[in-house]
Amino acid sequence: MRAALVHRGPDEGSTDVYGRCVLGHQRLKVIDPDNGYQPVANETGDVVAVYNGEAYNFATLRDELRGHEIRGTGDTPVLPHLYEDSGPAFVERLQGMFALALWDSARERLVLARDRLGKKPLLYARLPDGTLAFASELKALLRLPGLSRELDLDAIDAYLALQYVPGHGTALRGVHKVPPGHVLVVEGDSERLERYWEPAAAEQSVDDHEWLERVRATVAASVRKRLVADVPLGALLSGGIDSSIVVALMAEASAEPVRTFTVGFADERYDERTPARAVAQRFGTLHEELEIVEDVAATLPRLAAAYDEPLGDEAAFPTFLIAEQARRHVTVALAGDGGDEAFAGYERYIAHGLAERVPSSAARTGAAAMRLVPSARREPRSTLFRAARFLDAAGAPRAQRYARLMEVFPLELRQELWLDRRRAASVHLVPRGNGIAALQLLDLATYLPGDLLLKADIASMAHSLELRSPFLDHEVVALGLALPEHLKTRGREGKVALRRAFAAELPPEVASRGKTGFGVPLGRWFREDLRDLARDVLVTDRGWFRPETVTRLLDEHESGRADHGHRLWCLLMLELWVREHVEAPLLVAA
Repeated sequence: MRAALVHRGPDEGSTDVYGRCVLGHQRLKVIDPDNGYQPVANETGDVVAVYNGEAYNFATLRDELRGHEIRGTGDTPVLPHLYEDSGPAFVERLQGMFALALWDSARERLVLARDRLGKKPLLYARLPDGTLAFASELKALLRLPGLSRELDLDAIDAYLALQYVPGHGTALRGVHKVPPGHVLVVEGDSERLERYWEPAAAEQSVDDHEWLERVRATVAASVRKRLVADVPLGALLSGGIDSSIVVALMAEASAEPVRTFTVGFADERYDERTPARAVAQRFGTLHEELEIVEDVAATLPRLAAAYDEPLGDEAAFPTFLIAEQARRHVTVALAGDGGDEAFAGYERYIAHGLAERVPSSAARTGAAAMRLVPSARREPRSTLFRAARFLDAAGAPRAQRYARLMEVFPLELRQELWLDRRRAASVHLVPRGNGIAALQLLDLATYLPGDLLLKADIASMAHSLELRSPFLDHEVVALGLALPEHLKTRGREGKVALRRAFAAELPPEVASRGKTGFGVPLGRWFREDLRDLARDVLVTDRGWFRPETVTRLLDEHESGRADHGHRLWCLLMLELWVREHVEAPLLVAA
């Protein structure tokens, strides 16, 4: 199991036995390299822990634990002592990103815990003999001979709809995730899952000026907390407003030039290098650019080997490559992940509100008419394509509207795809309440941990790069939720408060930029680079999908009659996942 996770911590590791509990870990040295080794124990050695992540308030915690004998100067050694003081609730005192396992030998109690928003993964399964196994990645659990590899086809249907497996299950029926903000307490055969945190809005401010001052101060403090490291540190710079603000605040807080890394394509529609270069010049960063030379088929096997859970987010491709580039120079990188959830940056938030005002019958008629226009079928980034998608959502029942804005394979197409039409199920993404905050909360619970954080963690840790996300500090999220709606969106513009709070620091062309996303030219890839591979891999008979439907999607895409690039990518990554991980022979270390 440890051998499967060496990439997460190549510097050192161990396997340690404590009666009925065995703890293994692989360490990436970031803070206190000499004395931060694991496992960590209390003074008597009956409470031990292993840990993946960073607790940014560790200095404060060490001060609060005076009277305890705490090794070294870092964060991990505080864990057993916090547990001695507070029991399983000790995780409430940790601020940062983490997945941890703690063994209390006196009570024969195992505590598994995951950070508030799910930045670090943590999976577990019960084996046939009753053993509970857990790991940071599925590929470690797949080393266990007793682990069932039975697929959950309902989860795969949800994956086709959303490009990720939602909820706390996985695509394997017997493997589960510790949910974000939860502790799993295991004693004997009993398991107790407890929520210790859920997102909630911060206190209200008096006026816009006070709101903007709070945004500046809270985001700046979050960035400063994430600059503590005993190894080289940099930033992933996309050219969007979120990562640009992170770089601006890093430059303000750092005596040395910040190292920044950007990835780009020759295709200008998907290239982020020009705005990123403007930010790098503005703040005098040591800037590295990587142009993706599109030998896509050669990179895919490495991507499939890294992603041991099915993920159809094509942004995993450039994220994987930029992490590889950054790791050649730094061990830790800050990124702009979470800015859209915290400060309401998604166009779909605006679209969802507008859809309420459009009569359903008119929307359905308009969508059907618009689909007759070729560009509304062929170019996902075109205005007509987006307008048709908006009208599709506006024509749907209210309970299905947000899911329609998110779906890759809509219900009707999944019914055509599955051999058993009944396998296709409606996706339930229903906000609890009205307004933008309800949509933010929904994304924080679903899309963020299921897609974005999984994508970022696997892509970065595949190259032993620690990624830190200042916008996902829980205090930043609470502030973003509390903002009045006029400081979230205005017309078609999102993240109003963030733009206004940092407008003076950013180049004008960056401050006014709309959201573009970290896209790749899937349309062209499946007509050129991936055309032969897609036909070889996807037109297969697993007994799941109708070959004629898959062939039709390929034909329509190659001919230019429609753009199914995103759907074909989801199918391709699913098939590669099954081949690479589920069907791979069991590997047991000698």
